[in-house]
Amino acid sequence: MNYLEKLLQGVEVEWKTLGDFAAYEQPTKYRVKSKEYHDDYEIPVLTAGKTFILGYTDETNGIYKASENPVIIFDDFTTANKWVDFDFKVKSSAMKMITSKDESKVLLRYIYHWINTLPSDLVDGDHKRQWISNYANKQIPIPPLSVQKEIVRILDTFTELTTELTTELTARKKQYSFYRDKLLTPLMVNGKWLMNNKEVEWKTLGEVLKIKNGKDYKKFKEGNIPVYGSGGVMKYIDTAVYNKPSVLIPRKGSLGNLFYVDFPFWTVDTIFWTEIYTNIINPKFVYYYLQTQNLAKLNKAGGVPSLTQTILNKLSIPVPPLEEQERIVSILDKFDTLTTSISEGLPKEIALRKKQYEYYRNKLLSF
Repeated sequence: MNYLEKLLQGVEVEWKTLGDFAAYEQPTKYRVKSKEYHDDYEIPVLTAGKTFILGYTDETNGIYKASENPVIIFDDFTTANKWVDFDFKVKSSAMKMITSKDESKVLLRYIYHWINTLPSDLVDGDHKRQWISNYANKQIPIPPLSVQKEIVRILDTFTELTTELTTELTARKKQYSFYRDKLLTPLMVNGKWLMNNKEVEWKTLGEVLKIKNGKDYKKFKEGNIPVYGSGGVMKYIDTAVYNKPSVLIPRKGSLGNLFYVDFPFWTVDTIFWTEIYTNIINPKFVYYYLQTQNLAKLNKAGGVPSLTQTILNKLSIPVPPLEEQERIVSILDKFDTLTTSISEGLPKEIALRKKQYEYYRNKLLSF
């Protein structure tokens, strides 16, 4: 018999509704008034959705003291439950808070781990109904407090490992951005433009590559050729528009969402593909350099952000000797693998730790 089986063996478990042990609150009175956010300020402003921390404010009135009384925050659009143990203000009334009615009976941290096992069956209609019609009526298993504490201790160990890896990944991404910008920023020295002590020639993007428009794919059959839009791969077909290394540049939408592909692909009309003159420039060098450019600032549209071939063709790019380009690409490839690869590097390790946490969470909470 393993440790988990011993822990749960013979345990008496009560099944109660979550509303019996947890309280619900809309954090309206903690709403931020200022619209001025700055990283130098101390109080985070939380919002519903993926962004979560919208920014930081210097407002000190009306702060929720989660450092003293942690809360579970969820919103009615994503059921993205988050544990918050730091002081905050809120931006959106779509956010909701769950607190424990009595920590001597049920630990809020235990509730947090358990609530993340629930399916995301959102209730349509009024936001408040998500709690009243959904969460509050869920049956939650309540083992003795000592068992709750041990379950929390085990699961927190896994979440701490994931947090440490995520923090390291954030630091590595900053390091990557720093070295990328340093390697790819030419300096004027004695009347010459130099990049890492190598002389560069400034050219326009139109001089080193040809920008091509994406096209409709619907007449083709399904296959293994990825079809790219501005958000990424949309589907797979049996025909490729190009089969050499290329940088894909969004024409509409997320203008900075660049892709480097070195396999056959197709693109739709929301994203450009490029035919790169490899006798002049390394395709991966183009990709890394464009990452340093704020392409969104080139947007000329009033509605959906968009770029034109004319604008992009005029964009300047420094061109050092090909061997120097290859050296820079080799360095940046290592950082890129460490920070973005799902088959190796930190993202893979984080994904494995999350799966490990989910496995033990489901084991421990399946009474």
